[in-house]
Amino acid sequence: MITQGLVERLFEAASIQRWNDHVRPVEFVELDKQAHKMVIAYVLGRFEESEREAKIDWNRLIEGGIFEFLQRVILTDIKAPVFHQLMARKGRELNAWALSQLEADIQPIGLGFSERMQRYFNEPDYARLEKRILRAAHYLATNWEFKIIYNASPFIYGIERTKEEIENQIEDHYDLIGVQKITLGKKSYGFVDLCGQLRFQQRWAQSPRIPKTSVLGHMLIVAMLSYCCSVDIAACNRRLYNNFFAALFHDLPEVLTRDIVSPVKTSVAGLDSVIKEYEHIQMEEKIMPLIPSSWHDEFRYFVDDEFSNRVRVDGVVRNDLSFEDIQGHYNRDEFDAVDGVILKACDHFAAFVEASLSVQHGITARPLEECRAALPERYRDVVIGGIDFSRLYGFFPSGAVHQK
Repeated sequence: MITQGLVERLFEAASIQRWNDHVRPVEFVELDKQAHKMVIAYVLGRFEESEREAKIDWNRLIEGGIFEFLQRVILTDIKAPVFHQLMARKGRELNAWALSQLEADIQPIGLGFSERMQRYFNEPDYARLEKRILRAAHYLATNWEFKIIYNASPFIYGIERTKEEIENQIEDHYDLIGVQKITLGKKSYGFVDLCGQLRFQQRWAQSPRIPKTSVLGHMLIVAMLSYCCSVDIAACNRRLYNNFFAALFHDLPEVLTRDIVSPVKTSVAGLDSVIKEYEHIQMEEKIMPLIPSSWHDEFRYFVDDEFSNRVRVDGVVRNDLSFEDIQGHYNRDEFDAVDGVILKACDHFAAFVEASLSVQHGITARPLEECRAALPERYRDVVIGGIDFSRLYGFFPSGAVHQK
């Protein structure tokens, strides 16, 4: 069960500044870094599977990313050398303290989520390969940020030392085939770079808002909420994987079209379908060539018709199913299920929280107020697989119009 504390923790990362002791031509926040890290972790993991035939436990990789995200929110923006020194000398104690701060927020999530978080930080052999992939993704995402900073201020004292330290950490993970491919700076890097550009696209671009969130950060919020919902409904392993990564990439076409707000999409009959067609063409021409052809089918499955419930039956995609159909008949790995309706509900809830937090900070605008009024009504009494979305809206003042 998703808690109010967990939701607030997720959004705290949008206010944690990164590199705030350096000259920054653009703002870097922890939420965007973590989102970019999970995109890169997907690339690294898929390369290990497809080219090394490695066995990746994707649930452990996804949860490891969420656990590290929450740990970082608690420990905030400690400088990397200091953080590593502290973890080397007092890591177990620091992790125990972080877990104690998070316990009330994560304990209600089902099926041993909290216990697995304790194992992740306390048992060195737990998820060893997945931890290594996440660590490599961490340094690659950091290096992506750092190159922007370095080009803006190569004269800053100590910056060459920072550059060397990051490059050394990446080299230490060079046994991962995906690290080799990304550092070549060719196709795979192009995909990672294109996803990273979603950091610069602000949500609600027409409205002043605090904290600001990017399209990339929003995608990770939706992915984490979707994953927690999927755990609560006891989704099978493949369904957990699909729900997380379909949510993580659900707005990827916006890197090609920018954010087209809902009022524009619905202003002219048929316009939404025209936009979808254009997005599909652009995805095929601009994004698919950047990833291996063996991934194309999966990636299209993630981003095409992203909010439909869908399964594969004898190789044929069905998207005419209710949640009850999937839960009752297709909750097995071989059916490759995606809960598009849950993804859409989490996407709407994330938008509502973005609007509500800004208003709580005293910054409002008409689109934010309209969102805060409309979405709680839309999800009044909506329950999907036992997940009461009207309860989630009740976490915030504007959701108090209807609480059970």
